[in-house]
Amino acid sequence: MATPAMQRYAAEIFRLQQDIPYVGLTELSESANSSLQATSRMVARMKELDYLEHELYRGVRLTSKGEKIAMPALRRHRLVEVFLVKVMKYGWDEAHELSDTFALGVNDKVEDRIDEITGHPTRCPHGEPIPGKDGVMPVVNDVNLLEVPSGSDCVVSRVRTHDEEKLRYFAELGLLPGVSFHLLSCAPFKGPLNLHMKNHHHIIGYELSGALWVEVTKQGEGNKLPPKKV
Repeated sequence: MATPAMQRYAAEIFRLQQDIPYVGLTELSESANSSLQATSRMVARMKELDYLEHELYRGVRLTSKGEKIAMPALRRHRLVEVFLVKVMKYGWDEAHELSDTFALGVNDKVEDRIDEITGHPTRCPHGEPIPGKDGVMPVVNDVNLLEVPSGSDCVVSRVRTHDEEKLRYFAELGLLPGVSFHLLSCAPFKGPLNLHMKNHHHIIGYELSGALWVEVTKQGEGNKLPPKKV
């Protein structure tokens, strides 16, 4: 049976492998706030139990069995993020790090209460889907903003960064999940993107734009930036 620590590691791997096919041990240890030695030991234990695959020089990725044990930890973490922002009035830039600690003291009964008083949310403050109690991760149909042609109408779906300064900047611009904007132009050679929101224009750099995942409500016919290399 998976331990709570294994579930937390599985949750971190699941989150990281949404962007890269294999997660390096150094990256995993940093994300899990653990030493490289402790991470290596945990990876070895989880591999023995068939929760993950570990390829030398490439890293780790979850098996279907490993994805299953990641869901409870992801659900709890993201529900706590909603609670911290919606009820306790913390900023969305603070929620991820605080949830890492807060969620450790949350049992099933408290989790159910958090779910109830926050209105049974389906997304965390950053737009990431919250798995159901049945362990099923909702499907999100969105794309990275860098893959969207200019002239498109978009709605912010997810903001995929935990960098506090970047999150505060996105909030200052009003680029939050659920907000609509029009993509006016995409400069070539990893140049900036020009967005129109209500009565405002915003110029967003290429790297920063890569943190935005959007739902395209009307696709334009303009130029499209090359995707970021993984």
